Amino acid sequence: MTQKVLITGGAAGIGRAIADKFAKEGARLAICDSDPAAVASFRSDHPEALAVVADVTDESAMEVFLAQAETAWGGVDVVCANAGTGGPAGAIETLDYQAWQACIATSVHGAFLTCRWAARIMKQQRAGLITLTSSTAGLYGYPMRSPYASAKWAIIGLMKTLAMELGPEGIRVNAICPGAVEGPRMDRVVAKEAAAHGLSEAEVRDLYVRGVSLRTWVDAQDIANSIHFLASPAGRRISGQALAIDGHTETLAP
Repeated sequence: MTQKVLITGGAAGIGRAIADKFAKEGARLAICDSDPAAVASFRSDHPEALAVVADVTDESAMEVFLAQAETAWGGVDVVCANAGTGGPAGAIETLDYQAWQACIATSVHGAFLTCRWAARIMKQQRAGLITLTSSTAGLYGYPMRSPYASAKWAIIGLMKTLAMELGPEGIRVNAICPGAVEGPRMDRVVAKEAAAHGLSEAEVRDLYVRGVSLRTWVDAQDIANSIHFLASPAGRRISGQALAIDGHTETLAP
């Protein structure tokens, strides 16, 4: 059966890796992303997909995107509420309130809008998989990154609750908790944390590696492979889980 897969924040980074993985397996794709250039690049590589520029915190824009997917497909098999942002870095007394709000809104409000739609569609078909992208920062405290950690812990709470709400309808809900994923996004995070801690970027990178049992970073393909497994028959009994794809994080403290 050809799966219908919808991904927020799907034009770059982890979201793009998820989309590419499902596309290789013949899935039909619908993605949104706030970056017009990334969406244009995605359309070039996946001309058959629905690819829309939309900010996941904009309810009207999301309603348009989700309605387009619903009209095109009638149903959906996999929904990945993946959009997020790193937010500001620094001691809490130094943080800007608007930057805090923006971080929470992208991860949490965006997931709410996506899951609200997915729940309605999937209840009608009594089947489906929802994945939410949290982080190892949703499993530990994360000094100097309180907005990000708060948002990612909220995602775990949302996932656990939705797994309970929707499980009787045949719908599975899980959270993926990536560790430090190589790529431009983490390059920006490392730069922020280096400034916040008064360290060099090389020192921050070394701290990330030393805080993980496998002493390695994660590739976006690792995340995509894990979600693809959850969406396969082999993952059909997995729900309500926060799955850390991180090489086993021991600490996020500097």
